[in-house]
Amino acid sequence: MESAIEKQEDGTIVLNITISSSEVKKTTEEVIEEISKTVNVAGFRKGKAPKKIVESKVDKDRVKEDVLRKLLPKYYADAIKKHDIKPIINPRIHVEILEDDKDWKFTASTCETPQIDLNGYKENIKKITSGTKIIIPGKEQKETSFEEIITELQKSVKVKVSKIIVEQEVERLLAQTLSEIKRLGLTLDQYLTSTHRTVEELKEEYENKATNDIKLEFALAKIAEEEKITVTDAEIEDTIKNAKDENERKGLEANKYLLASVIRQQKTLDFLKKL
Repeated sequence: MESAIEKQEDGTIVLNITISSSEVKKTTEEVIEEISKTVNVAGFRKGKAPKKIVESKVDKDRVKEDVLRKLLPKYYADAIKKHDIKPIINPRIHVEILEDDKDWKFTASTCETPQIDLNGYKENIKKITSGTKIIIPGKEQKETSFEEIITELQKSVKVKVSKIIVEQEVERLLAQTLSEIKRLGLTLDQYLTSTHRTVEELKEEYENKATNDIKLEFALAKIAEEEKITVTDAEIEDTIKNAKDENERKGLEANKYLLASVIRQQKTLDFLKKL
């Protein structure tokens, strides 16, 4: 296997991976052998047709897809190990060469946890929370909202977010929106008309939202790490126990890791509010 790594300015990592033609040929033969055990060929018992006849009958595109499914995960894992990277998302694969009797080439784009500069966030947060701690007789005390804290934190911290992770989040938001539109019995054009937006404006809105949400998520995780904010099993179980109904309880039970992350984020926001 040959592989080269390219690290882009925004933190995106592109792995250029080559699979030798000999490895492709060997795996192709293994795939055809597997298919031959299940394919039905007239005049032969199931799985007993000669290999050359099976090769002439099977869909070549299907064979290539099966070969890719076998080879891509292995070669991607080998490249990750070779270049000592720790991806935080599934890779975006782009196949560049997929021809017979040639080396196959593909790229895998991913990213690691970005560098996070908290940039004196405590002092900036204290500027907006300090006023709420001054008690003036006869005047109602105003509490700093989480929205104010989040806005200030997003202005303070510096995080370079890879375009790959932003694109994946935008795709998730768009899929979620399309699902909601379908449930309402609307078309995308009807939804855009009713909200006075174009597709480009919707995508730009989601890109901004995705970028801000991702920056916030990483910033809160960094603060939680520095301040040693953790989540106990008891807190997780207590949240599950207080679910509003059985469906929610089962959902929380099945996603304890995600639940722990949400609880940790909330505890971190509570910490910021008390600064």
